[in-house]
Amino acid sequence: MKKQLFVFSFIICLLQVQFSVAQNDPSRWTPEDIINTESIGSVSVSPDGNMVLWTKRKGVKKKDRFVSDIYLTRLNMKKDGMYRTVQLTNGDDNDYSPIFSRDGESIYFLSSRAKGNKLWKMSIYGGEASQIKEFKNGISGLQWKDKNTLLFRSNDGKTLYESELETKKDNVIVVEDSLHWKPNHIYAFNLKDKSVKRLTSNKKPLGAYTVSPDGKWLVYSMGRSRSYASDAQKDPYYFLVNLEQGTTRQIITDLEFPSFGMQFSKDSKGFYFMSDHASDPKWNGAGITELYYYTISSNSHQKVNLRWDMGMGRGYDVVGNDVIVSLANRATLRLAYYRKNGNSWSRSNINLGEKNDHTSIYTVSDNGDKVVYQYSTSSKLPKFFIADLNGNKFSNEQELVKLNKGLAKKSITRSEVMTWKGYKGEEVTGLLYYPENYQEGKRYPLMLSIHGGPAGADLDLWSERWSTYPNLLAQKGMFVLKPNYHGSSNHGLSFVESIKGNYYEPEMEDIVKGIEVLHQQGKIDKSQMGTMGWSNGAIITTMLTVRYPEMFKVAAPGAGDVNWTSDFGTCRFGVSFDQSYFGGAPWDDVDGKFYNEKYLIKSPLFEIEKIRTPTIIFHGSEDRAVPRDQGWEYYRGLQQVGKTPVRFLWFPGQPHGLGKITHQLRKMKEEITWIETYLLSKSPEKNEAFKKDSPLASLLKVQQAGEVDGLFGEMKNGILIPETVSVKKDSISLGRFEVTNAQFKAFKPAFNFKAGQDNYPAVVSHNDAKAYVNWLSQQTGDTYRLPTAKEAENLHKKAHKAASGANTLNYWAGYAITKDEVPMLKEKLKELKSTLLKKAGKNKSTKVGEAEIYDLGGNVAEYYDNGSYGYSAYDFHDKHDSSMINSKYVGIRVVKE
Repeated sequence: MKKQLFVFSFIICLLQVQFSVAQNDPSRWTPEDIINTESIGSVSVSPDGNMVLWTKRKGVKKKDRFVSDIYLTRLNMKKDGMYRTVQLTNGDDNDYSPIFSRDGESIYFLSSRAKGNKLWKMSIYGGEASQIKEFKNGISGLQWKDKNTLLFRSNDGKTLYESELETKKDNVIVVEDSLHWKPNHIYAFNLKDKSVKRLTSNKKPLGAYTVSPDGKWLVYSMGRSRSYASDAQKDPYYFLVNLEQGTTRQIITDLEFPSFGMQFSKDSKGFYFMSDHASDPKWNGAGITELYYYTISSNSHQKVNLRWDMGMGRGYDVVGNDVIVSLANRATLRLAYYRKNGNSWSRSNINLGEKNDHTSIYTVSDNGDKVVYQYSTSSKLPKFFIADLNGNKFSNEQELVKLNKGLAKKSITRSEVMTWKGYKGEEVTGLLYYPENYQEGKRYPLMLSIHGGPAGADLDLWSERWSTYPNLLAQKGMFVLKPNYHGSSNHGLSFVESIKGNYYEPEMEDIVKGIEVLHQQGKIDKSQMGTMGWSNGAIITTMLTVRYPEMFKVAAPGAGDVNWTSDFGTCRFGVSFDQSYFGGAPWDDVDGKFYNEKYLIKSPLFEIEKIRTPTIIFHGSEDRAVPRDQGWEYYRGLQQVGKTPVRFLWFPGQPHGLGKITHQLRKMKEEITWIETYLLSKSPEKNEAFKKDSPLASLLKVQQAGEVDGLFGEMKNGILIPETVSVKKDSISLGRFEVTNAQFKAFKPAFNFKAGQDNYPAVVSHNDAKAYVNWLSQQTGDTYRLPTAKEAENLHKKAHKAASGANTLNYWAGYAITKDEVPMLKEKLKELKSTLLKKAGKNKSTKVGEAEIYDLGGNVAEYYDNGSYGYSAYDFHDKHDSSMINSKYVGIRVVKE
């Protein structure tokens, strides 16, 4: 009986949460707003500096996925103070990886349109895209070698071995097979003669590559094994190819960590690259990122002295032979300019002021004189800028394009970077989001939103997505804290390494002390706290509920581990991650003990009976980063112990991050309902047996209408008048129903109707309709009128659309009548002794702006200034003809100013 009361089993039925208030109020956040936030990507500046090419992501509902479209912004043309932007591609296909031709007259791109792997071309002046060539073995990673040669990544095609397996329909996955590598290569495509030439002869899979500006050099990396079969390997192999001589040599052989992000300097004499640094590189664990420069002539590389202890933040951009580097700066990023002087670099600050710590660069033009970047904070929507660049000087800053115009209307909560003393008294940072309409001195619920990694970081940049959405939670009246616990990146080497061999302990202390600071400040109610997170955020969330069983009212972990012994063998990077944080393999003799007991004592599964927090679990069925069965072990433990409610959502076909639109929305809506239920003690809004467009739903809507002793309407100055509803804020109101018999009789006492038909629509003359609205204005002091001709035209369009399910002659015929049959039906109506009219509100409502309007498509037609619009129960609705008709049965729909 106890289990039946407290345990929810694994449920896969669709739970839809209604956000009706948010949908009607443009200032309110919804899950749809979060996942459809607009951003730009694949940004490049044209060779002449007059255009910017970029992509924008959008959701395609029928395909249940996100795709990108290509846009072109012209910097030499403006309209209404903004640069002219043209959308070049549109539709349900994914158009991606656009690049300008070397002369800037054309755009080449890849696409999911049509079948096969094709290269597409489009003129900058518009028109249809044309297919250049199909690449049967795939094409990706487009880069220019010269004006007539495109480089790309692909493979040589299927081997006989692969073809025979395919013929046999053998879909067995061979995890490791050193006899049958499937290498991909770099190829050159000649635009003139359409020929293809292989440029690399690597025997194992090729990773990233880049080509020098003069087209002479190519550098690429080659893996040592399949990425998911074995990890914690040494650096991949790196090779430099002389494309003029056709020679290849191995380079960069002495670094302990993998290197990445190669970019040539403008003079083609060398390239920059990044590599991590840690005090214990044995298992390629977490560290800080450093910048290097490789010189081709000497076959040597050297570290660029950034003169910044915390290392790099989010990459760098080459400017000629110099670089702009994003530096790690705890809860922000700092841009700095490094000028190359021979074999040394001098540093100078970027002149962006406060923006400098909140700016991310998208691209620098090839000639180094323009830069495109984004500015945002955790409480300021992203803005996208372009500026002239001269060394470290940004000038002539202009907004490139305005996105998220709908989100600009939202109520955006206040946020700040919070600091406090955590583990060993060291300073910890975090982002604190305030509840909407915060009142100082009042205590509020707290929701932890914990980042993954653990070597990730929450920065003071805009970050609302399906996995974390503080504005939506703040809107519900709670603080949201995103802690950068020990082990987070962007805070220096000692900070990121502090949890190695000591996993969980510093993080727990950091978070609990942060909570206590908020409590001491009088901000939060410690009896109303919850915790959520994805990946490592889920891992910490789970351990918090183990260590502090009574502290949290709700937990929402997604894709988190509970059993480190099983994780080691099934996680695709288990060797690197687990050995780095637990100090060895599960079977290792550690500190004189027979085995590494940390794998057991650090696994929440073996203490799961302590958990008392209502927990909702999310996991993708194809997750290899946090193996999918971790979710099952988590669920099974809570379900069997039976001491708290648990709900488990299993997303089929999804990897570590959710990609489908439906899955992202489902995760958010389920999570919000769980938080509202257990943290805010709010009953679920959705009755699972209630269909929102059912006849019962329609009846309940009508029931919300104003009534006086059973009569539709409302009393004012002792008179029964029509109820009106606002079309939109600060706009007109429309009658919810047509004027009823009882309402019209208040105006004209001699007006008669059959008993029981008080709430039926009144059929009146046009003169009486005009007289009624004038009388109504005089009696109430408000301004009432009939619709104008323009309003009537718009209302008729909605009436035409709604008429197919409304009270018209078509309904009474009982079949799909044609226009030719109408005269015969009307002859039959002469035998009728009762009315075809119905009580107001019998049919579904029609949305007019923000108002729910009834009987617009039928019952009686309605007068406007110079005629009537709509249909009555005696009128034929011709779905092939939307023009207005002259009805004999016409009533009144009032407009209130």
